[in-house]
Parts: sequence; structure tokens; C-alpha cells
Amino acid sequence: MKKFDANYYMLEDMYEDDYYPTFLVDKIKKQLQKIIDLLESGETDTEVIQGTLDKVVLEINDLQEEFDENNSEIETVARDSIGVTVDYILKWFDISIDIEEAIREREW
Repeated sequence: MKKFDANYYMLEDMYEDDYYPTFLVDKIKKQLQKIIDLLESGETDTEVIQGTLDKVVLEINDLQEEFDENNSEIETVARDSIGVTVDYILKWFDISIDIEEAIREREW
């Protein structure tokens, strides 16, 4: 089974911007790791993958209040960074889910 690209810097723009508390970016990364773990297990059923993506995005949505409490928010740079990372993950594993569909549950 294929392993995820160990050299890929997930959420790079968020980690490099002090506006986003590292511990909160780590929480987003932890959620995205759930998708990677599923795909590394060999899962290819797009319905199963989309279901996991939906759950992950809902968990990221739930972090918005915590971002607010830390004088930050999931806004343009964060949206793009999360989207780019999800898109990279899907392409790495040759999963043909459109990025807009993949993160369809987002509230950010």
C-alpha cells in the first residue's frame, strides 16, 4: 500500500504565519491525518473516503470558536492552505474527488 509523501509540508502557509496558533494548526493537521491513514490502508471507495472527509471537515469547523478565542480565524489563507493540502492528499493517492466536493461541509 502506498504511503503518503513524507516530504510534503501540510498546511505550510498556516504554520508559517504567526496569525495561526501552532497548536490549532496541529489540530487541523491531526484531522487531515485521518484521511491519510484511511488512504494508506488502501481504501479506494470514494463514498467511504468522502464520508471521512465530511467528518474531518466538520471537526475542523468545530475549531472555529477556539481560533476566535486565540485572536485568529479560519479565513482566506487558512481556507486555501487546508484546500491545497486536501487536494494534494487526494492527488497523491489518485483519488478522483473534486476539491470543492471533498471539503463541501466547510463553514470557513
